[in-house]
Amino acid sequence: MPGYLIYLLLMAGGMALVFQNLLLVRITQSVSTVIITLVFNAATGLSILLISLLVRKGLGGFTEMLTALRPWVMLPGLLGCFFVFAAMTGYQMLGAPATIAILLASQLLTGLVVSARQEQVLPDKMSIFGAVLLIAGAVLILRGRR
Repeated sequence: MPGYLIYLLLMAGGMALVFQNLLLVRITQSVSTVIITLVFNAATGLSILLISLLVRKGLGGFTEMLTALRPWVMLPGLLGCFFVFAAMTGYQMLGAPATIAILLASQLLTGLVVSARQEQVLPDKMSIFGAVLLIAGAVLILRGRR
């Protein structure tokens, strides 16, 4: 995939996430518990993925999936559900800008730490400077809410 397409894909994904969270908040406001909203979200995604697997690999895909099933493979799904729950709560309580700022800053910091541990090399100065600017931006956005 050409580099520019990756950037476009990531930008589209970021935009989709904003609209997803706004819609999820709206659903949550119309039901008695956020769990219903999370079930709708997860069921839709799971249905599309299962249909895609069936179309692409046939029944063999389901066999392969069941063969690969281990307890730890559920962790990404749990983390994803937690992320969606945290984002929805943030959108409801803080609004989109503050939620996005906090999520991005925390993702960048965690990514820098994980990357440094995996590569056994400290992040370069520009990455650290960018992280500082992003955190400063998040603080400014949060202070602007007062």
